[in-house]
Amino acid sequence: MSSTRLVKLLGAEVRHQRQLRELSQRQLAALAEVSQAAVARFERGERAPTIPVLERLLAAMDVQLVIGVEPLDAHLDARIDELAARPIAKRIDELGLDELLDQLADFPQVITGTTAALLQGAPVPVDALEIALRWRDSKPFTRWLETNYGQRWNARWGEFGGVWLEPEEPGEHRWSTWYGEIRATMCDELPETIEVRHGGRSYPVVPLVELELSEPRAAELLRRYRDRQLAGGG
Repeated sequence: MSSTRLVKLLGAEVRHQRQLRELSQRQLAALAEVSQAAVARFERGERAPTIPVLERLLAAMDVQLVIGVEPLDAHLDARIDELAARPIAKRIDELGLDELLDQLADFPQVITGTTAALLQGAPVPVDALEIALRWRDSKPFTRWLETNYGQRWNARWGEFGGVWLEPEEPGEHRWSTWYGEIRATMCDELPETIEVRHGGRSYPVVPLVELELSEPRAAELLRRYRDRQLAGGG
């Protein structure tokens, strides 16, 4: 388990427990004697709380942390099984996908990666909008990021911020924005797409067969999904 994944898992669990109790971030912060901004960063998986702070957050909700181990990446199989039972429309809504795509309407892009796999019916985990974007559209994209509180992923620090926004600058093409996280594949020309429709909306997506050739992360998740189907006789 990578430290980055562990941070995201901890953040997601804090958020889940808080929402179960109908607490706001501000209320939880007051109970645990931390700042609301710190709670927000923890829940987004941008920064790990110290053990004492994590214990205070959980204790404020009458729960505690239990440590365990599991086979490497076993969580993915459980997550895929969980997502297979959930409607695609609900996942699109939870991701805020339509709102984010509406905001990106000023320059062309196509949906790729795990987001494209989701829209084509694969129950794979998606934690960001993944798009293919042309290099010649990088300047309007940078202006959009500046307008929408964009922060670029800083691999050295393991969090968003502290590096240049522009795609031309070295670093992962991954940004946190006001509307959600975006991961971009920069290219000279946009890849060929197919159209899929959900809820009366059309989405241009890279086909699954192409994803398996060009997107290693999506390809691995699709392979695990097929393996789950075979194991279950599906």
